[in-house]
Amino acid sequence: MPNFKNSRMAEDIKREMTAILRDLKDPRIDKMLTVVRTELSGDMSACKVYVSSFEGAERTKESVQGLKSAGGFIRRELFHRLKMRKSPELTFVADNSIERGAEISRKLNELGVSGIGGSDAGEE
Repeated sequence: MPNFKNSRMAEDIKREMTAILRDLKDPRIDKMLTVVRTELSGDMSACKVYVSSFEGAERTKESVQGLKSAGGFIRRELFHRLKMRKSPELTFVADNSIERGAEISRKLNELGVSGIGGSDAGEE
């Protein structure tokens, strides 16, 4: 069962990280920053937090620098909010998945591909 516990804790960390990001005051951290996913090690001693910004990859990288600076505060907040025995070491990773998804959506729109379940039948 450690795999279930590990994945549940990773989801809890993701949820709490999202809440903590809203409270940070560092100007380097983008207000439109999103926690894409978290990867927790098997012994729960390390956690990679993948973040992405709607404003692009450069803004995400700048936000990661701000998150690294606030790492101690974030780690302490996670410890208190999740009532953990030991708080994992956090590593923040810039992820451009939101930007990549927006680009794919834009290209599909340019090609005239309709949305999921959409149909061009009956349209003239």
